[in-house]
Order: sequence, then structure tokens, then C-alpha cells
Amino acid sequence: MAKAYQGHILYTKDPDRFEIYENGAVIVEDGKVVEVLKTLPENLEALEVFNMGDRLIIPGFVDLHFHAPQFPNLGLGLDKELLPWLEDYTFPEEAKYSDLDYAESVYTRVAKEIWRQGTTRIVLFSSVHKESTQLLMSIFDRAGLGAYVGKVNMDRNCPDFLVESTMDSIEATKAWLKATVNLYPKVKPLITPRFVPTCTSELMRALGDLAAEYNVPVQTHISENQAEVDWVRELHPESADYATVYEDHGLMGDKTILAHCVHNTDAEIEKMAKLGVFAAHCPNANYNLASGIMPVRKFLNAGVKVGLGTDVGAGHKVSIASVMSTAIQASKIAWLNSDRTLAPLSTSEAFYLGTKGGGAYFGKVGSFEPGYEFDALVIDDHRLGVTEGRTVEERLQRFLYIGDDRDIISRFVSGDEIMEPTK
Repeated sequence: MAKAYQGHILYTKDPDRFEIYENGAVIVEDGKVVEVLKTLPENLEALEVFNMGDRLIIPGFVDLHFHAPQFPNLGLGLDKELLPWLEDYTFPEEAKYSDLDYAESVYTRVAKEIWRQGTTRIVLFSSVHKESTQLLMSIFDRAGLGAYVGKVNMDRNCPDFLVESTMDSIEATKAWLKATVNLYPKVKPLITPRFVPTCTSELMRALGDLAAEYNVPVQTHISENQAEVDWVRELHPESADYATVYEDHGLMGDKTILAHCVHNTDAEIEKMAKLGVFAAHCPNANYNLASGIMPVRKFLNAGVKVGLGTDVGAGHKVSIASVMSTAIQASKIAWLNSDRTLAPLSTSEAFYLGTKGGGAYFGKVGSFEPGYEFDALVIDDHRLGVTEGRTVEERLQRFLYIGDDRDIISRFVSGDEIMEPTK
């Protein structure tokens, strides 16, 4: 039987405006949106109706960049820049995930927190450890959340306690792909070279081949920090730029996510647009590690597909709503620093990036257009202030800036209500 969810419906079909149905209804069948109506039809016999009253119904949040093993590091070491932070905090923490009991403890907390903050689809880095990566996938499958999960690959320029041999990295990745590529309905693997400095050409080329062989996506980092960009230039003088290194190794395509994109050249941006690459904008992390500000307007103007990422643990918040507001703030600084040529993001644009923009990585996700998966949040914003006299768009904006998980009363993925993970 089809279901109808009544309330104040808001979503972004296009970035420049909200679609708003006050006291409307979204009709859902087989986990997908059929249509959004201003009023319910008179004949309700074929509908199971759920009236949410004076609450907001919005698409679930999508996070394109999250390091699951770094969750215990939230709020730590954020007075450092990227490369020292990796050495002092990230690598020592990630070494712990050879211990499956430790991994299960942390990853169970990760799934609960992601659920709590209203993220319904997420793209995750694991660690170099195959077994704990598979464990992370199983935990997210049990939680009912949609996810891509990547086993990290590193065969150079990382500590001895984490470095893999090139062949071991390739073989472990292949075995993991065989085991998980068709294992879960909503949790899938993706190829994950950490970034160019930690992966040799031989490893990157093999990973590109595996991505093609198993038809799986790719995620990695690019141009987060100027010292990193300079390092890549020294490691690969044969390549025109950072993005070309990935392209030359078969790692750039329409299901590739490049996280950060703070210091990309115009040629790289053009290449990303041409190849259909996704950019994961992580403003909280970029501020914390003094990496800079991604000129997101430049990417959008060029036609690059952009979504948002919390980048835990360089990012200190698991909430994509927090990232939306920070993305707007960052874009205003970029606007000022560009002699006011790169227009700042509007609320609807930031919301689009954190829903439909990132959701496109998962298919028809992040909107309430017909045929889209019904991934949704029900928001009760009454504790945030008086609602009388406020438009529903103003109420959503207020939630994005000052609301939190206490205001999210229901979460849906593909039409199923997802309760708090218990284990």
C-alpha cells in the first residue's frame, strides 16, 4: 500500500530555490517518491496516511567524506596543519583497527552518531585493515543506513606500523571486493587510495584496474593543503598536475570523489567537470587544519558535481547541517577574497549540496522528485523559537544554523523508518 506523509515539505529540485508545499503530502510507494501534493486526494482508501502536523519533512542528509577510524579523534589536534596532524593523530589512531574488538566498539558508535545527526547516506574511509573494513560494512548494513565504504590503501610515505607492501595491498583489496561487492543491498565497497603521497604508481594503477574490473567507485583526496600539492609535484614531475596523476592511473571518472579541492588549478577544475568527478566540500576540516577555503562557486560555475563532507575527524562535527552553515560562511570569505566575483552560497544552494548534490553519487537520492528514494527527516523545530509568522523556509534555515539532533524525530531510508542502531 502506498503511504502519504503530511507536513511542510521542503526540498531542492534545483540549487537556486526551495520547492515548498505547506501542509502538503509526499506519496511513497515501494520506498520511492510517487509525487508531492499540495493536498491529499479525497479518496484515501489506497493510502496509509502519516500526519506529521506542523513539522518539516526534508530529504535526508548526504555526507560524501567521513573517516570512520578517526571518530575517537574528534576535537583533537586541530591546532595543527594537515601533514603534522596525520603523523601525530591520524596514523596512530588508525593503527588500532587491526583489533576487531576495538573496531567494533568504535564503529558501532560511529553508526549511532551518524543516524543521530540525520545522515541517511554516507561515503566512508575505513583503515588499511580488510577485516575491520568488512566489519564496518556489516555494522552499517544492520543500521539500515546507505553507505559506500572504502578499505584504505597505502604503500609509501606512512608509518611502518601502517604501511602495506604493494602486492599485499592489491591482494587484500581484491579479496575484500570479491567478498563484499554484492553482499549488502545498501552498503557497497569503493576503491580508496588515501592520496597520491601514500600510493606508488604501481599501486594506483592496480587500484584503477580493480575499480574497472569490479565496476566500483573511487574516493580519495586532492589539493587539501599547499604543502601536499607541492609534495605531489615532486613525486610526479611527469604529470601536469595533481588531478592528472589520478587520471593517468585510471582513478578519475563519473563515480570518483575528490575530497577538499582547496587549491585546484583551473585546468583541474575543467578536467573534473569533463570527467563527471564529484568534489566533496569539507569546510569545517579546511578551517580546522588551516588548509584554506575551497572556491566552491568556481566549481559550480564550471559544472563540477559538488557535495558536502564532514571529514571527521579533521572536521569536528558529524552534522551535515553544521557543514551547510559553514559552507555558506566559507563562501562569503571566498567572495570577499575574490573582489566579490565568486558569489556566496545561498541557503538553498548549501541545502542542495548536502542533499541532492551529494545524493547523486547514490543515484536518485536527496530529493522528493518522482522516482527518488524516500530518504527523509522529520524536523520538529518548535524548541528553537516561535514559528508563528515565520515561513517554513525561515524555519528550515534556523534549524540548519542552531538546531541539532534533538529536533530530528524520524529518519527514513528508501521508505523504511530507521530506528536508533542498537549494536
